[in-house]
Amino acid sequence: MDHEQTADRPYLRKVVGASMAGTIVEWYEFFLYGTAATLVFGKLFFPQTGNPLDGIIAAFATYAVGFIARPLGGVVFGHFGDRIGRKALLQFSLVLIGVSTFLMGCLPTFDMIGYGAPLLLVLLRFVQGFALGGEWGGAVLLVAEHSPNRSRAFWTSFTHAGVPLGNLLATVVLLVLSATLSEAQFLSWGWRIGFWLSVIIVAVGYYIRTQVSDSPIFEAARAEAEQRAEAGAGAVEVIRRYPRGLLTAMGLRVGENIVYYMIVTFSITYLAHIGVDTTEILTLLFCAHLLHAMIIPPIGALADRIGRRAVYLIGAAGTMAWPFLAFPMFGAGGAPLILAAILLGMLVHAFMYAPQPAIMAEMFPTRMRYSGVSLGYQVTAIVAGSWAPLIGTALLRAYDDWRPIALYILAAGAVSLIAALVMRESRGASLLAIDRADREAVNGAV
Repeated sequence: MDHEQTADRPYLRKVVGASMAGTIVEWYEFFLYGTAATLVFGKLFFPQTGNPLDGIIAAFATYAVGFIARPLGGVVFGHFGDRIGRKALLQFSLVLIGVSTFLMGCLPTFDMIGYGAPLLLVLLRFVQGFALGGEWGGAVLLVAEHSPNRSRAFWTSFTHAGVPLGNLLATVVLLVLSATLSEAQFLSWGWRIGFWLSVIIVAVGYYIRTQVSDSPIFEAARAEAEQRAEAGAGAVEVIRRYPRGLLTAMGLRVGENIVYYMIVTFSITYLAHIGVDTTEILTLLFCAHLLHAMIIPPIGALADRIGRRAVYLIGAAGTMAWPFLAFPMFGAGGAPLILAAILLGMLVHAFMYAPQPAIMAEMFPTRMRYSGVSLGYQVTAIVAGSWAPLIGTALLRAYDDWRPIALYILAAGAVSLIAALVMRESRGASLLAIDRADREAVNGAV
């Protein structure tokens, strides 16, 4: 029986706090862009055609650039994170995304410099996505490699709870600005404040992350890797030795990733299109993000009790059903029904999102875990979440009907349902046992 290399509970809480702090910061900045793409960028950074949806579609195309950059960031950060350590790369990613976000708030608009404005926006969005691509894997593994086998899904789920909290923070900032400023003031200079605030938030997150260190199991794996250079690591080695894990992780991500961005980003566009006030939309999303952050850890604990697959299947099946309930509720009007539809979507998503960090961490050995989880998590974003708001907006423009959008979400949920059915159950898995099996496989191949 493996002896668990885990931190004592007070230190584990500190590790969880450090992981969440950085995640909140980085997703605040990433989602700030997503919300601004709908409310601001489509109007200020692109030529106007007379149809407001055209500017939003163009803004969502730049939004997708951040997702395209994420796998590259995952490969680079994963490569060095498996050699240097999780903590060092997390510190660097935090600074990188902070600088790029601050500079977004300084950009001149299309009226000032023409097509140079969207060009600079795309460049900074790429840097932002590159940094975030490296952030997720390190934040998750910092917790996963300190956690007990029996409760890994619970502890790692807190990292994912930081995502809606970051989104919540971005929503609060934009809600306050849109509620206190006139529309002209908000479009002229008010939106920039949210991006400039990143400097303060990054400083706080950076300090908190200085208070923790890499796990004993990682330090042991790094020491062994230095003695066994032939074992290899990085993206190429992960693809060669663990293709099933990578493909399963990607499949699990498709429905989860698409439904989330349809809820938190596209719904802003859809609700505004059918006449709901911007401040009301942001208020409803504030409530939804709060609930999302609160329910993720209990669902993570459920995955430790009944298994990862069962919990994920509930979420994937719910994703397939959600749009056929939600869009009629949106169209019926009234804040209570709209809020109920969004909350239902967040609940469905949480059943997939909460166990995801543990599932992916348990798919790969320590020597290549950063590369493995980063690839499995980030590559899917290129064809899933990155295009979801754009596809949703394009379908809305083409058909002016919610049904094609619902079918798109249904198909995405089906992909994740199939992946959950074929994935290996890993509840209670020992990371030490995974490493031992990997060593035996390497030795057998030599």
